[in-house]
Amino acid sequence: MSALNAPHRRPLVAVTGDVRESDNYRWHAAPDSYVAPLARVAGLNPVIVPALGDTLDLDGLIASVDGIVCTGSRSNVHPSLYGVAPSPEYEPYDRDRDATSLPLIRKAIDAGVPLFCICRGMQELNVALGGTLQTEIQTLPGRMDHRAPDAEAQADRFALAHPVSMAAGSCLGRIVGNADVKVNSLHRQAVGVLAERLAVEAQAPDGTIEAVSVRDAAGYAVGVQWHPEFWAETDRPSRRLFEAFGRAVHAHNAGQRMPLSAF
Repeated sequence: MSALNAPHRRPLVAVTGDVRESDNYRWHAAPDSYVAPLARVAGLNPVIVPALGDTLDLDGLIASVDGIVCTGSRSNVHPSLYGVAPSPEYEPYDRDRDATSLPLIRKAIDAGVPLFCICRGMQELNVALGGTLQTEIQTLPGRMDHRAPDAEAQADRFALAHPVSMAAGSCLGRIVGNADVKVNSLHRQAVGVLAERLAVEAQAPDGTIEAVSVRDAAGYAVGVQWHPEFWAETDRPSRRLFEAFGRAVHAHNAGQRMPLSAF
């Protein structure tokens, strides 16, 4: 039975929020492009988690939801968290989000709560588990320019731009149903030293790690560097990623676990 046809209440999935300053207010926000497909494609009730760090009861939050989504963002993980000196070149930062998302990721993995990390979220996943990031990868020899196109329309900025190759035997490859998938690209940073607990699921032609999974996770735990949320309702591989996460979240809600090996 698909997530959308499940007879029980829609499970709650927590979505990490960014801090934004606007209209003389300090907002905790997440883009519609993430929350809408979680409801429409994955069959879930998304709730935005404010970036309040240890002010929140994160253990209570983990016990109250059936999934966690760590979204992409314009901000970058603060370099001090992976042993690099901060620089204006690597800005903007969101220290409040770092203080919320990184411990939330670790707690989700420990509890077996399904976890889906997108773009900044995948970088958070790697840092949370002890890995590092490469900054401004477009300046490195032999690397592609993974930054967003210079375009006003979001459909152009999020256009599918380059292929990624799934690793042999990749669980993600089974989910999307292809050995190679075309994805969009809107990032300046990427995985540097891969955390020991992570396995590479997909790579770009220049070797950039584009997707990972948590080797020893009891539940579903995946990160992708691209943005499947933008095309989740029209692009088959993107939709399948959200559907797979939805199935894992519904299973957790029913008292079952659906790790990546189940796909």
